[in-house]
Amino acid sequence: MSNLNLIGLDNHKAAELANKLNGLLANYQIFYSNLRGYHWNIRGEKFFELHLKFEELYNDAFLKIDEIAERILTLGFTPLHTYSDYIASSEIKTTKDVTDGKTAVKHVISGFGILIRLERELLQLSADADDEGTNALMSDYIRQQEKLVWMYNAFIG
Repeated sequence: MSNLNLIGLDNHKAAELANKLNGLLANYQIFYSNLRGYHWNIRGEKFFELHLKFEELYNDAFLKIDEIAERILTLGFTPLHTYSDYIASSEIKTTKDVTDGKTAVKHVISGFGILIRLERELLQLSADADDEGTNALMSDYIRQQEKLVWMYNAFIG
């Protein structure tokens, strides 16, 4: 019996990757939910600017959520798919009734910090497993999010 999955990766390493990807998925789901709340509830001087930016961010997170879940499936495992699992597995905590722009942006920056750390961990694991698919995905996410952290941090001043 082969120790390789359908795409030629070691089953043990693929399971470790899928587990870590499920953690990333949970964090993205909470991040996405928080972003929707910021988009809906933002008030004040920068309303128009931030309302649009939060929409861009949650639309991007929505796409990444699907990519991560499909990557887990490609590795041969099942993605988390309940909010109770997301809340239990996420380092990013839910936020509620955030209406101040700077507070929301600080939460966004903090969320990106957690996501980038998890993605870097996955980058290392995927390199070790010769999993170019996961590696490329994480590399793309990190590059994009590092720039966003810089930009949102500049917004705060």
